[in-house]
Amino acid sequence: MNVLVLLPFNDAQRAVLEAGAPEADFRYTTKAAVTDEEIAAADAIIGSLAVDRLPAARNLRMLQLNSAGYDNYVNPEGTVPASVKLACAVGAYGQAVSEHMFAMVLALMKHLDTYRDDQRSHAWTDRGAVTTLAGAQVLVLGAGDIGTHFAQLCRAMGARVTGVRRRVGVVPEGFDAVCAMDDIETVLPDADVIVSFLPSSDKTRGLVDARFLSQCKRGAYFANGGRGDLVVQPDLIAALESGQLAGAALDVTTPEPLPADDPLWDAPNLFITPHVAGQFHLYTVLDNIARIAAENLQHLAAGEPLRNEIEH
Repeated sequence: MNVLVLLPFNDAQRAVLEAGAPEADFRYTTKAAVTDEEIAAADAIIGSLAVDRLPAARNLRMLQLNSAGYDNYVNPEGTVPASVKLACAVGAYGQAVSEHMFAMVLALMKHLDTYRDDQRSHAWTDRGAVTTLAGAQVLVLGAGDIGTHFAQLCRAMGARVTGVRRRVGVVPEGFDAVCAMDDIETVLPDADVIVSFLPSSDKTRGLVDARFLSQCKRGAYFANGGRGDLVVQPDLIAALESGQLAGAALDVTTPEPLPADDPLWDAPNLFITPHVAGQFHLYTVLDNIARIAAENLQHLAAGEPLRNEIEH
């Protein structure tokens, strides 16, 4: 089996990956440098190959994405051939994304973003009262891997955390309660912090609009580490300007990159980072992807369903 790897694995991560297919021939390159010949020779590709390069993958049996999302690979036209097993990297980003968003929320609650601005302008200013997660009601939209990691961080600070997902089911470890998405309006008014890790879908696009924000507790905090199209950005700006929200943290926007003249940049009490929470900046992400990919190489060889396999 020929395995083409497009990710910057270090030696230890390569060893983990190769242990999943000891008899395979591994070839390492980058997404920018990979050739059509290398793609054509691959039985398995580890890494999110650009969709416009997929026609060259004539012998492909498995595509292991390095992202949790997979929208571009299962569009209505059917980007990935039905004969190719497709898997995403759910489970790789929980620690990285949750810690990033947790830090952003805590920074807002303690005015750290504003104090940094004061430092740059050489202003010695007391910004007054701050808030805490101890005793706070936290609402997490998306109770999967990332949401669970975030919930555990908040509970360690003394917060009560409710997860929101499509169906209630058993309450996952790390949460105090779970609410169905259709019932979100029953819990929204009590939340001090609302954080979303939802993927993009017909049901989530534009969910956070003026109506949603008007139902939030006045002075609540909102954060989005999922997909930018969840939020109607002019409505978010209005909620920040009116004080309906005390602050908001966004690692995702629409569009990306956010244009320099977009009014979102200048919204009050808004903390923006450029969709970096889910990159490879924390070493554990690539560690986790290597383990997931190794497991899926074993499943592929055995003719078994893949971990995180996506029907398409």
